[in-house]
Amino acid sequence: MRKFQIKVDGKVYEVEVEEVGGNESSTGTISVPQPVAAKVKEEPTNQKSSKPTSSPAPTKAPATVVAGEEVVAPMPGKVLQLKAKEGDSVNEGDTLLILEAMKMENEIVANTSGSIKKINVAVNDMVDTGDVLMVIG
Repeated sequence: MRKFQIKVDGKVYEVEVEEVGGNESSTGTISVPQPVAAKVKEEPTNQKSSKPTSSPAPTKAPATVVAGEEVVAPMPGKVLQLKAKEGDSVNEGDTLLILEAMKMENEIVANTSGSIKKINVAVNDMVDTGDVLMVIG
């Protein structure tokens, strides 16, 4: 058994891992790895980080809350084109914007009918999964 300390989200865990010898066979068969149970014991930490504290990474300003149905980004990407503007009337399934993700252009469509109450993005903006792109009311 070998012991390791692993730090996850600021908590230190002591893990015991059993090293299993090679399953080499002279017959040329392939052995399928089996799941291995590991004992994990949570250890309280009294260690302080030697890194100087710095301000957290800048985050996007929260969007103004507007009542209505939110259209959220299904994936991270870059806004290539806006197909609607605030005040436009849209039907469910209408294309609202084009989002480039993984070198593909994806149409983001209206999830309900109504008018565009608020647009929270502009062309060339980078968005993350779950970001509110527009509000339809």
